[in-house]
Amino acid sequence: MVTLPQVAQLTVGNLSKVKKLEQELGVVLIAYKPTEFANLTEAQVKELQKVEKDLKATVIAYQ
Repeated sequence: MVTLPQVAQLTVGNLSKVKKLEQELGVVLIAYKPTEFANLTEAQVKELQKVEKDLKATVIAYQ
């Protein structure tokens, strides 16, 4: 069964660190709990990239 990434439960201190970094970088950051991504071969990555290009979307492979 595939488990999709879950948002990390951060302490107030750690959330402050993320918010500070967001301000420094000028981006929105999302902290996820550690997730195991699929270990793809180079050929599989190329196929995935083709699909991403066709879909105009980011596709993430999970184990």
